[in-house]
Amino acid sequence: MRAIAWYVLAAVIVLLDQVTKNYMVANLNYSQPVPVIEGFFNWTLLYNKGAAFSILADAGGWQQWFFIGIATIFSIVAIVWIWRTRKDLIIEPLAVALVLGGALGNLYDRAVLGHVVDFIQLYWRTSYFPAFNIADMAITAGAILLIIDALRETLGRKPQ
Repeated sequence: MRAIAWYVLAAVIVLLDQVTKNYMVANLNYSQPVPVIEGFFNWTLLYNKGAAFSILADAGGWQQWFFIGIATIFSIVAIVWIWRTRKDLIIEPLAVALVLGGALGNLYDRAVLGHVVDFIQLYWRTSYFPAFNIADMAITAGAILLIIDALRETLGRKPQ
């Protein structure tokens, strides 16, 4: 597949991410859970100034620029990576496009809002998984696909 198709996928992820975040910001009260599946899943509007799992969230502000820098550098690398990937490959550029779309969605939040908007909250009884968003799901799915692809290549099973 051509690189432009993977860039379009990344753009669709950014759009879906931003539309859902804007909807949740407009319709939820901060930190007040709205049950979707009782005992497992809430919509809960939260703001994250840190990285995954709120790492460095209370670092004093410098972390915003640090994460903006990392996301910007990764996004440039991902754009070039997709461009240089062989046209007959699917898993690798799909994975990179997913991570790129997620990175750009969260980068936009950090640059414009100063925090990332999260709204999906999973839990079991009193144990809560950190809240996340569509961009985070795309990043996670892309990372898993990259690992699977690397393992397939390492084991000699990657299709030509």
